[in-house]
Parts: sequence; C-alpha cells; structure tokens
Amino acid sequence: MRGRLTVLSGPSGVGKGSVIAAVRARHPEVWVSVSVTTRPPRPGEVPGVHYHFVDEQGFARMAAAGELLEWASYAGFSYGTPRGPVEERLAAGRQALLEIELQGARQVRAAMPSARLVFLSPPSWPELERRLAGRCTEDGEAVSRRLARARLELAAVDEFDEVIVNDEIEKAADRLVALLQDTVR
Repeated sequence: MRGRLTVLSGPSGVGKGSVIAAVRARHPEVWVSVSVTTRPPRPGEVPGVHYHFVDEQGFARMAAAGELLEWASYAGFSYGTPRGPVEERLAAGRQALLEIELQGARQVRAAMPSARLVFLSPPSWPELERRLAGRCTEDGEAVSRRLARARLELAAVDEFDEVIVNDEIEKAADRLVALLQDTVR
C-alpha cells in the first residue's frame, strides 16, 4: 500500500513552522520533508534539519535534473522539495508531510492528485500582520511584500481539501495529526 502525501501551506507568518514543530515534539513518528532553499539560514536554523541550504547554481542543477518535486521563488529566494526522500517514504507505505507555499502546493496537486492539501489560516488579518512584524527577521519592505502575497494566498483557500485556523498552535497541531492519521480520504 502506498503512503499518503499531505501538504501544509498558508501565508508567510501564519505559523506553519510552529505547528510543524508542535507536531514533531508530540509525534516524532511524523515525517516532514526537509526543503532546499537559496536563502541564508536564520538564527537558530540548522542545515539539514530546518532546510538544505544551497546556492542558486546548485538549486538550478537540482531543478533541471528533476530532483525537485516542486519549487517556487518566494521573497527573492528559491525553495523546493527534494523528490527522492518523499517518493521513498510513500513507496514504503508511510505518510509524508510537506510544509510549502501556494505555488508548490499547486505543483504537488498537478503531480500527485491524491495528495491532501491543507491550508493553515490565520485567525484574522491583523493577527497575521502582527506575527510577521513580530518575527523581526526582515525589514519593513520585505514584510510588506509578504503581506501582499498573503492576500493572494488567502484568496486561494478554496483550492485546498482542508482548512485549519491557527488560533492556538497546539490545537492546530492536533488537527493536523488527526488528518495525517486519516488515510482513508
């Protein structure tokens, strides 16, 4: 039996990483793909754990060789999902979880129509603004770009199979785990 791929997506700042961290802390058996990115590591990020950090040329080589299941440019950097580990996991009959942006979710839907797409939504627009500004990892112009993109992403919510409102990280993590355990749909 082939495993099921679940994609968690949502606007920047909605808390995808925080929800994934809560899931992994309580359910270490949940496998989450480690993405490749051209952006520099943020403080505390560990190469190979949070992301595989590569330069633009390395990323382009991976994409050209078909090594990426999906890829997208976001906020001036490239992000992608290594294909091999995901396919190995699914072929072994296990669940796989991706944390990716809207462009990537659309590519996964086209490549693997049986994937479950889950949209993580903020409880409100002001809360999303607060979260993005509160990260203090980017200047005001970068935050403005992320907010403009977030409006487009929120408008695409109907493309997803499930929606989880991230008003409480633990509650959102529990809902995501329940979806991962539901392999029938």
